[in-house]
Parts: sequence; C-alpha cells; structure tokens
Amino acid sequence: MTDHPILWSFRRCPYAMRARLAILVAGVTVEIREILLRDKPAEFLATSPSGTVPCLRTADSVYDESLDIMVWALQQRDPKGLMNMPDDGWALIKANDGPFKAALDHTKYIARYPNLNLETERENASMHLRTLDRQLAGQSFLYGDTMTIADLAILPFIRQFAHIDRTWFDAQSWTNLRAYLDRFLASDLFARVMEKRKTWAVGDDPTYFA
Repeated sequence: MTDHPILWSFRRCPYAMRARLAILVAGVTVEIREILLRDKPAEFLATSPSGTVPCLRTADSVYDESLDIMVWALQQRDPKGLMNMPDDGWALIKANDGPFKAALDHTKYIARYPNLNLETERENASMHLRTLDRQLAGQSFLYGDTMTIADLAILPFIRQFAHIDRTWFDAQSWTNLRAYLDRFLASDLFARVMEKRKTWAVGDDPTYFA
C-alpha cells in the first residue's frame, strides 16, 4: 500500500469519470492506476469485488461503487460545497443510474438487444433528458447557479448519450441541456479529468491525481 489511496480507473468510463471529477474538486490526492477493461490486471481483480472500475482502496477500506467514491472524496474536503444539495438530487442521481443508464446502454449497444427497438429506447432515455432540460431553465446547474454532486454524477452520462449520435442530439429541442453539456466539455475540469495516462503495470512508479 502506498502513502495515498489507490484509484483504479479507465479514462472513458463515465463511472470512473465522475469519481475522478469528485476527487479533483475535493483536492484529495490519490495514486491513479489506468487499466484496460479487456485486460484487467490481477492486482485490480484482487482489490475490486465486482471487477469493475472505478475502485478505490484506502488504508482500511475498499470502495467499489463510483458514487461511494464521490461521497468519500467530498467527505474529506468539499471546498465548493457540492454536498449542499436538496434531497431531490439523490433521487435524480438514482434515476440517472437506473432507468436512464439502461436506456442509454440499449441505445448505444442496440445490436446486443435484438428484442428491443432503437427508437423506443432512445425515447426512454430522452424523457429523462427533457426533465433535466426543464430543470436547467434559467440556471447554470441542476440546482441553481452552483454546482452540486448531482451535476458531477450525471454529466458524464449525458456526454456518453450525446456521443452516440451528436448530430441527432444537437437537433433536439433541449437547448438548456445542450448548453449545460457544452460548458462542461469546454471546462478546465473536464480537460483535467480526461488527461491521457499510460496503462498501469507492476513495477511502475506511482502516478498521482489531485
């Protein structure tokens, strides 16, 4: 074990992305280990009960769910007050992680689901996005003009859905949502969490992220 918690991550995974976002905003230093999902190292599999990223190992605990990692980071430090969120925000995250993510996956990987209809699944995802668009009317973030943990938890999945077919996404009437996503994609915060790192291997010098 190093002097810092170890975060196993995969750059493009939206779950890992939101964990890195919270860690970065909190300003907590972790050792980051980038892996390939098609070639998971034994050291990672020995740490993660689920075998999925992200996974955080601290001196005395293992956090195997991205939202748990976000909360852990913001309990260490929360300089921007991201945890100051209405209770409804947790329900919104739950809807994102449940019905919306299922419809997103069905849309993105429709060939894996021959019994499902692409347009139906895309509409199921779009219902959630239209709700977010209405909530964003007249404000910069989901709960006003200050970012909360809900924004960091949800934005990576909006990005993933938009990138399935960005031309189609941009043609929809959710102008508030599109502006919200574009501000995020243009931010220094997004650029920092998406920096490319070499794949971790046994014997590598530690790489730190904060």
